[in-house]
Amino acid sequence: MMGEQSVMQEELFYGFSLERHVPADHLLRAIDRFVDLSAIRQHLAPFYSPIGRPSIDPELLIRMLIVGYCFGIRSERRLCEEVHLNLAY
Repeated sequence: MMGEQSVMQEELFYGFSLERHVPADHLLRAIDRFVDLSAIRQHLAPFYSPIGRPSIDPELLIRMLIVGYCFGIRSERRLCEEVHLNLAY
């Protein structure tokens, strides 16, 4: 079963705007302008079972891989820690 992010980050924090905290010249903002992953779920849907526990959102996984490549993070465990700690990711 394909998972999908259903809650936007703005709803998790009272009076917090992620847009205001990430600098306009951050590398990931530049990458985000050119990378369109909106069709990734539809493209990968045939590879997911309709039953079972929902997976991690495939768009999130691809974005995490891009972060890992851009910042030279080779370990999946380290990548998860970095994404958890750094708001820009």
